Amino acid sequence: MAHVVAAPDKFRGTATAAQVAEAMARAAAGAGWTCDRAPVADGGEGLLEALGGSVRRTLVTGPLGRPVEAEWRMQAGRAVIEMARASGLGLVGGPEGNDPLRASTTGTGQLVAAAIAAGARSVIVGAGGSATTDGGLGCLKALEPLARLRGVELVVACDVTIPFVDAAPLFAPQKGATPAQVALLTNRLERLAQVYERDHGVDVRSLPGAGAAGGLAGGLAAVGASLVPGFDLVADAIGLAERIEGADLVLTGEGFLDDQSFQGKAVGGVVGLAREHGVPVVVVAGQVEGEHGVDAVSLVDRFGEERAMHDALSCVEEVVAGELDRRPGDQAVRRR
Repeated sequence: MAHVVAAPDKFRGTATAAQVAEAMARAAAGAGWTCDRAPVADGGEGLLEALGGSVRRTLVTGPLGRPVEAEWRMQAGRAVIEMARASGLGLVGGPEGNDPLRASTTGTGQLVAAAIAAGARSVIVGAGGSATTDGGLGCLKALEPLARLRGVELVVACDVTIPFVDAAPLFAPQKGATPAQVALLTNRLERLAQVYERDHGVDVRSLPGAGAAGGLAGGLAAVGASLVPGFDLVADAIGLAERIEGADLVLTGEGFLDDQSFQGKAVGGVVGLAREHGVPVVVVAGQVEGEHGVDAVSLVDRFGEERAMHDALSCVEEVVAGELDRRPGDQAVRRR
């Protein structure tokens, strides 16, 4: 029996990675294929579901100061945190509701502190989806005294590789910052980098990934955290390469496929692993921008924006059913 691995990322604002993987699995069952559900993440939202653990919740300070009940996970002394649950842009209603100069990572620091207090000896922090460009200063202040970090392995799962100061010009506009505010945030990060080097002996300016989550990654790196590509961390944890090896097809997807999807993001990582093992791969995305040398289906192009946005899972199921029904067959790389 033909076998497919379903390894999608989330469709942000529409469906979780697990829901998309389940839709793919339903289509596979209907087509007579076996399916291995392997939802993935790249350090942003979805990391909790991908890595698992018992559910914990902690009341913390949200990005603009309001209390937020943030979910995190704990398993065998390892805590998994998504900074977006405590300091995310979605918590303030998107860029329109954000105050880019005031938004703080205090709540993320409170989550790390809660995990350590609960006995975690390893803490993974997913950096993605932030409302903040505070360089992690709020987080570090919430972790004081920093002596509590001794003996704790801190790992930041990054979904971008940008340097520390570049977090402001590249991503602050997406968080509601005006050009004048971007200039202020850039200067603030430059000064903060000097402070981190003076106080902790770490130059975060040249550290790849330090700009993730508005510089949160760099702030944590200054106090000893390791910065790792989020997709690689997830793929290793769930044994994705071994699961892909020997499959007849790999399915992946996300809400918006563009050039950034192949620069440290989950979809690009899945495509790379599939190619390494010589397994055909199909990307199902809400929208596709540009050509990427991969077999990609745009739900908006296929079904129209209204249905693609409001009935995404049935669209995914329909597309996958069609893909599986026509295989084996022409495997030429194309975009439809």
